[in-house]
Amino acid sequence: MVAKRSRSRTVVWFLLALAAILLFATAPILSVFTVYSVADAYGCRVDEASVHPCVINGTDYGETLYQFGVMGWFMLITIPAGALLLAVWLVVALITLFRWHRKGA
Repeated sequence: MVAKRSRSRTVVWFLLALAAILLFATAPILSVFTVYSVADAYGCRVDEASVHPCVINGTDYGETLYQFGVMGWFMLITIPAGALLLAVWLVVALITLFRWHRKGA
């Protein structure tokens, strides 16, 4: 029973690690999609060349949208790093699975 509880906790930690890796790798892309969705919904222009005014409910969010849009360039780092982390995660998960299978057999 203790081993079963330990395995379920290990699975939860593996899933949380997987979610964190995927969120880390895709965060800049999600940022860009969100920026362009908000800008499109309010008829604003966003590009990497300069800040454009974007008034939403009386407040100018142009600078904020610009900054979050430029954060998309971080994907040049996060996607390869996320792929490397995902490969390490997969190797560790497979080793753990094989050990569990060997103990059960």
